[in-house]
Amino acid sequence: MSDSTPRRVRVRAPELVGKGGWLNTGDKRYTLADLRGRIVVLDFWTFCCVNCLHVLDELRELEEKHADTVVVIGVHSPKFVHEAEHAAVVDAVERYGVAHPVLDDPELATWKQYAVRAWPTLVVIDPEGYVVAQHAGEGHAHAIERLVTELAAEHEAKGTLRRGDGPYVAPEPEPTVLRFPGKAIVLPGGTFLVSDTTRHQLVELAEDGESVVRRIGTGTRGFADGGPDTAAFSEPQGLALLYDGSVVVADTVNHALRRLDLTTGEVTTLAGTGRQWWQGAPTSGPAREVDLSSPWDVAWWDGKVWIAMAGVHQLWAYDPVERTVAVTAGTTNEGLVDGPAAEAWFAQPSGLAATPERLWLADSETSALRWVGLDGTVHTAVGTGLFDFGHRDGAAEQALLQHPLGVTALPDGSVAISDTYNHALRRFDPATGEVTTLATDLREPSDAVLVGDDIVVVESARHRLTRLRLPEEAVRVAAVAHRTQRAATEVAPGKLRLDVIFQAPTGQKLDTRYGPSTRLLVSATPPELLLAGEGADTDLVRDLELDPAIGEGVLHVSAMAASCDDDPSNEYPACHVHQQDWGVPVRLTEGGADRLPLVLAGMDERDA
Repeated sequence: MSDSTPRRVRVRAPELVGKGGWLNTGDKRYTLADLRGRIVVLDFWTFCCVNCLHVLDELRELEEKHADTVVVIGVHSPKFVHEAEHAAVVDAVERYGVAHPVLDDPELATWKQYAVRAWPTLVVIDPEGYVVAQHAGEGHAHAIERLVTELAAEHEAKGTLRRGDGPYVAPEPEPTVLRFPGKAIVLPGGTFLVSDTTRHQLVELAEDGESVVRRIGTGTRGFADGGPDTAAFSEPQGLALLYDGSVVVADTVNHALRRLDLTTGEVTTLAGTGRQWWQGAPTSGPAREVDLSSPWDVAWWDGKVWIAMAGVHQLWAYDPVERTVAVTAGTTNEGLVDGPAAEAWFAQPSGLAATPERLWLADSETSALRWVGLDGTVHTAVGTGLFDFGHRDGAAEQALLQHPLGVTALPDGSVAISDTYNHALRRFDPATGEVTTLATDLREPSDAVLVGDDIVVVESARHRLTRLRLPEEAVRVAAVAHRTQRAATEVAPGKLRLDVIFQAPTGQKLDTRYGPSTRLLVSATPPELLLAGEGADTDLVRDLELDPAIGEGVLHVSAMAASCDDDPSNEYPACHVHQQDWGVPVRLTEGGADRLPLVLAGMDERDA
């Protein structure tokens, strides 16, 4: 090896194993030996996680640009029980347009072999089968792009690079009218408008909920205004009628709000730039100049269009008069914290429903039903946090949901919940504080709308609308409770050193121009687990003290670091914010670890 060749930490990559088998390979199973000579990027993801969906989008350009040298392998590593079902993974791979092989690892075997701690995590393996980089979180495409280019040159010179087509085999398309529809509304004439998410279109259906009246959008992923045949969307979701009779659309992967003129079919852009919002970007201003992040649903409430901004765990609002957007609730920290809007925490808010006094929301990652009052205060009706979920009726304080995506206000003041991963329609009655089950055997319901005495459910994974009579009495369902299935990390009771490891990517340095460039926020479930070390500070190393009387729990860690290009001659260096949230299940055990290392940025740097 010459002196100019980068020297990296080289660890032999563990084998890829998963009980669920392989998808997108034409039924062929692969080993790392089959991929020798190619640069392999492992994407550890789970389909509930919006950050994982962001990484899928980030990887598309890399896959296309380096198709003859790079093979991306998705390793599906479930959080929720539903995500461990093979059929659900098959659906998710098609739903989100995953165009690379996916290993279904329901028992987290490969996750454990690679010591992964967070969704998403990217691991880079060189053509000789060694791990050379690992990145947790999103926003690392630029670093991986640089590393891939270096690896290709290095191994081409050594004769260890093998170019050619990858192992991806596209599945056969299914001829259904809708394909993984997301949300629906009833139009003034009684027809339905549905976001046909996977086909990147809006579809108007007749009153029967089946016959197509018209399609709006080209049907291919894109971002373009225009008429019904030229406008383009990217995985649209939420829909809401505006006061002028038009429809606002949450164009999720384009990070934009669009407007549909129902008369002409013309589509225009109301808000967003097409770029994803990152920490440090403006959070208010002229709507067309502010970045958004995966808007998942929209609702007209209190004179504005409220936005479930799933990508940053917040609520925003669009003012159609001023043509501005602004954050209305949430800190960007992921979790379940009630209180004043500016202090509340959310976790992928994905469904909205407005009543005169309340904005109801489905907070999917906390499996919670929550609401905002006119005074801006955030409340939780059902749900306890990121890692408790299930199907249990009864009093709201002990009822359980599993990753709900939709909520619908009912005429009697109660709300119906599209309890997506439980395949059920649930009901919460604020008057009694009780949760009941209205219907089961629905396949991933993601939304529902009222039509007279009926409720029409968007059965996303059955690709259809399903009409149900609202029952007077709820269906009885046996209670089931779950916790996230990740293995707990055994740590010693008492003192625990939390060490968030960050090294700026090659060619960058910490950005200290305006003060500290790092931030660490720590909390726990239950809160009593932490005797010391809770809260926010700028140091990425923290001494925690864990209560020996609390046998187990979850440490919630949120870390951020800012870096800029390290080039003194560049007057305007490009800067990047690296952020990652971890929920680390821990079990207090004598003899357990006294240090918990978490990697914020990657190992792609040259190791001297």
